[in-house]
Amino acid sequence: MKVSTIIMTCAVFSAIATGCRYDKAAKGANSSGDAAANNGGVDDLAAESGSLEDIAAAGNGKSWEGLGYTRCTDVEFAPVYFAFDATAIQPSELGKIEAVAKHLQDNPGRVVTIEGNCDERGSTEYNVSLGENRALIAKNYLLQNDIAESRVKTVSRGEENPAVEGTGEAVWSQNRRDEFLIYKK
Repeated sequence: MKVSTIIMTCAVFSAIATGCRYDKAAKGANSSGDAAANNGGVDDLAAESGSLEDIAAAGNGKSWEGLGYTRCTDVEFAPVYFAFDATAIQPSELGKIEAVAKHLQDNPGRVVTIEGNCDERGSTEYNVSLGENRALIAKNYLLQNDIAESRVKTVSRGEENPAVEGTGEAVWSQNRRDEFLIYKK
């Protein structure tokens, strides 16, 4: 995919995200929550390829281990970080997910689980949903880069798997992330 197409995609996702803010009061959410409001185009993705539940279900089911795969220890990818209250992949983070796509293209026998994570703010249910949406955005990027859907699973860890313990923006910003776990047969 050309860099200009990637940047345009991010710009569209960002425009959608900032133009459609989540009404926390109407939904009864905590005002300090790490909200899934600006879903970075997940709703548009669902409209194009089925319901959001269908997209999420494609990544669910048996784990890679349950299908005979083992976790690769020879490769590790940097997490993709997200802004507060966002699911859009920032242009500064694109190189990280491009590295995952390239690795999968170069190693057709390998598969990936994308783990979506959130900071501690917001309800558990809200953060699980936000984590799943973050993982789905990364999955969609891989699919657009010719990675077969059968090679990509998603899982939301919500706020349950912090990279860093503590409070404050410096900590929270490290917990809002997608992680990429690579497996092989």
